[in-house]
Amino acid sequence: MKGGGALTIIQAVILGIIQGLTEFLPISSSGHLVLFQRLFGLKEGVVTFDIAVHLATLAAVFIVMRKEIWEILKKPFGKLPLLIIAGTIPTLIIGAVFGDFIKNMFNSAKSLGFEFILTGIALYYAEKTKSRNKGINSTTYADSVVIGIAQGVAILPAVSRSGLTIAAAISRGLNREFALKFSFLLSIPAILGAAAKDGYDIIFSGSGFANSVEIVPLIAGMIAAAISGYIAIRFMLKIFSKASMKIFSYYVFALAAFVLIDQIFFGKFFGKLF
Repeated sequence: MKGGGALTIIQAVILGIIQGLTEFLPISSSGHLVLFQRLFGLKEGVVTFDIAVHLATLAAVFIVMRKEIWEILKKPFGKLPLLIIAGTIPTLIIGAVFGDFIKNMFNSAKSLGFEFILTGIALYYAEKTKSRNKGINSTTYADSVVIGIAQGVAILPAVSRSGLTIAAAISRGLNREFALKFSFLLSIPAILGAAAKDGYDIIFSGSGFANSVEIVPLIAGMIAAAISGYIAIRFMLKIFSKASMKIFSYYVFALAAFVLIDQIFFGKFFGKLF
């Protein structure tokens, strides 16, 4: 694979699969995209591609969660949509206040290893919290705000959105099934909002979408992201009630070690840490 140049179709498919799987597994999709873009040496069209594959994963959410979404549309002022709104507000505030800072962190990748560690710690200790078995009726708006704050923190590149929101939900006593579904539903306004902001920035920066990345790799990546995202959601819904999140924490700890070793000793992919 060529480094430092434009995105190829093979790279786009690989990155699309990575995005789809890691968006809904609690291991950080943005962190994986940054990591593999660095490994591939990609510089052109990165932001445009990230927007496209994140939107593609939403297709998977709409397909799998169509019943819940339909109920929201039928009762827009019901408990669930109001909980989603309550959880979205702190995410928007954090994104608005720290947006430029986060963009610089994406560009530098300096903190990537430490962010993977943060994700791993959240996942590990979430398992130690005993669920109080809250469903939608007993979940409070304060619970939703806490989960939304966790989602806001997860705009950091290698902090998992699904991982932190699920961990926060479990720590607030939500049962595992509702915690997982709420995390998926909460991703809809978050992803749409982030995509709209990044798209706005690209348009008004003068670079334009057409000049950012070739259309065929973009479409290939989006299809791969949608399919792998669907698989990841189905997988999580099937195994999450029984599986421990500790296995995911061990995985992101290993990624953190890989990134930090490169930063401390080599600086080949992620730059020197010191």
